[in-house]
Amino acid sequence: MPRPRSDVHAYEARASDADLDDLRARLAAARLPEAETVHGAAPGPRRWGQGVPLADLTDLVDYWRTGYDWRSFEERLHRIGQFRTTVDGLGIHFLHRRSPRADATALLMTHGWPGSVAEFVDVVDALADPDDADAPAFHVVAPSLPGFGYSDKPATTGWGTEKIAAAWVELMGRLGYDRFLAHGGDWGGNITTVLGGRFPAQVLGIHTTFAEGPPGLTTDGLTATERTWAEETRDFWRHRAAYAKQQATRPQTLGYALVDSPVGLLAWLLDKFAEWSDTEDSPFETISRDRVLDDVTLYWLTRTGASAARIYYESHNALDPALRVDVPAAITMYPRDVEKCPRPWARERYRRIVRWREPESGGHFPSLEVPGYFVEDLREGLAAVLAVR
Repeated sequence: MPRPRSDVHAYEARASDADLDDLRARLAAARLPEAETVHGAAPGPRRWGQGVPLADLTDLVDYWRTGYDWRSFEERLHRIGQFRTTVDGLGIHFLHRRSPRADATALLMTHGWPGSVAEFVDVVDALADPDDADAPAFHVVAPSLPGFGYSDKPATTGWGTEKIAAAWVELMGRLGYDRFLAHGGDWGGNITTVLGGRFPAQVLGIHTTFAEGPPGLTTDGLTATERTWAEETRDFWRHRAAYAKQQATRPQTLGYALVDSPVGLLAWLLDKFAEWSDTEDSPFETISRDRVLDDVTLYWLTRTGASAARIYYESHNALDPALRVDVPAAITMYPRDVEKCPRPWARERYRRIVRWREPESGGHFPSLEVPGYFVEDLREGLAAVLAVR
């Protein structure tokens, strides 16, 4: 039986005017470095070769200070519905949008880093109350990971992906969802994998944009495209993943800058929105400035730069090599994501893949980059999962 709903309390995010004034004052007083030494390079990856270009950051800082409207984002969260509950002594914040449809299925959506629940704000309504009566509908639950957003910051070690997955099952049970679907990308994809593998009695099936095969698999028999994926993933972890090693080994040291300097936080997160999106130069080719600043401002106001980074300390390379997922799985590999798993490798862990897609566009943040496609793909993937139950 589900637990009483008295365990769950309505919540309203509301930053103080003083905190917003302080943010603008810090932005106005920011000390910036000199321009990168590839300054003047033509638009493209080389222009970002040393990180976020000074001109781009200067423009965005000015907009953040003078044009961005945080109150609008707070109102959007309020319209969806925000709640908190306590699991294993930790307060968990989550969005919860119940569908008006009697045939709706519960759907748990988990974000990653450098994301937050801001990744899902633009797609929740379409998933819960689609215009097409023939499209599947979902009761959407989107928690903030421990140490992220309006969830509490763990005061002790131990809040890795396995514990988070167990907490999500507890959360869904409290809402009356004893059986549910799960979706995620990045860390959310890792947690979704754990949910599917550890909790088949509760999880009807999964959809993920992150798939990780067991270690030690050979490239023999892979297609040319799949070999390229494997090579690109190796290159990413060898040459472009210093951020992950820093957060996995010294999150506290890094955290002082992320919590004290809004410009430092912005640059740290913007770098990943730029590098990991399906764009040729700026992330704002596909993602609006407001959507990026929704995410960054959420980190800033909740002072979660350090606590969010600690998920790497807790869980980097921690996915159980022996874990297998036997519930139905739909997997989508977006072309410009940073880590793409060849399908033969994925089959070694996800043993009931019912739908596999390789879109022509999209990167690490598909709900922000290609929201229309993301919603349709998620609907179709979860429909395929439910069809084989």
